[in-house]
Amino acid sequence: MRINKIIEISKQLERKKTIGVAAAEDDVVLKAVSKAVDEGICNAILYGNENKIKEIAKKNNIDISKMELIHCNSNKEAVVKTIEDVSSGKTDLPMKGHITTGELLSVYLKEEYGLRTKSTINLVSVFDIEKYHKLLIITDAGMVIAPTLEQKIDSINNAVKVANSLGIKEPKVAIVGALEKVNSKMPATIDAAIITQMNRRGQIKGCLVDGPFAMDNAISKEAAEHKGIKSDVAGDADIIIMPDIEAGNIFYKSMVFLSGAGVASTILGGKTPVVLTSRADSDDAKLLSIALSVLLA
Repeated sequence: MRINKIIEISKQLERKKTIGVAAAEDDVVLKAVSKAVDEGICNAILYGNENKIKEIAKKNNIDISKMELIHCNSNKEAVVKTIEDVSSGKTDLPMKGHITTGELLSVYLKEEYGLRTKSTINLVSVFDIEKYHKLLIITDAGMVIAPTLEQKIDSINNAVKVANSLGIKEPKVAIVGALEKVNSKMPATIDAAIITQMNRRGQIKGCLVDGPFAMDNAISKEAAEHKGIKSDVAGDADIIIMPDIEAGNIFYKSMVFLSGAGVASTILGGKTPVVLTSRADSDDAKLLSIALSVLLA
């Protein structure tokens, strides 16, 4: 399966989902949403300054005629109205427009809207890497700075949801660090060993977990065999759990900018996914991220 399959799967949903774009006065966001609507991936409602949105759309030749537009006098009002409509069920999930991630999530996570859960909020990314034999799911490259043991377990559960949505019934999860042996001076390796044992005892379900792994033996059977590692996960991981945000972020950007990997990302852990796209993302990545989030809504 290659990453563009995400778009096809999202189009096959029984009910077309609606995204609410908070502070939609942004040409990059409008282009992505317009393309998603044209492709039949979703419907969209734009929240923001009506005149500015129309001006940006006209200047950049973006068709917004198929989208509802709700005028807001400020970014704060746009975020609040977006989240209110997700909470009420008018829309299915929110998308970040011309605001910061913090501005959107601070409202999304307010208890009054009922969208917060006890789970950790994670950025989950799906990569299509030319030299890897299948899609590779990574977490976390952009949300949790130094995940605790409990947060890593939440991260696994969020990533498994993504894998399941792509038709992977029992994904193989590799917990990675700097080496493949437990080292008392390296907490990431201890966490990996504990989580692996929890999975074997049925405390973490719906996947096969192993670790610690160094990155090479998580994704290369040859490297694993060379080091004498016997594991069903080694060299065949569907999901990689990173030790911290620095490792995840460096991996993410290396794959995109050095290897040209295709990527789709979503934020999970709340009652609905949250769509985030960056100006640095390619047009394909933006469209794929919308499709992935819609698929999980």
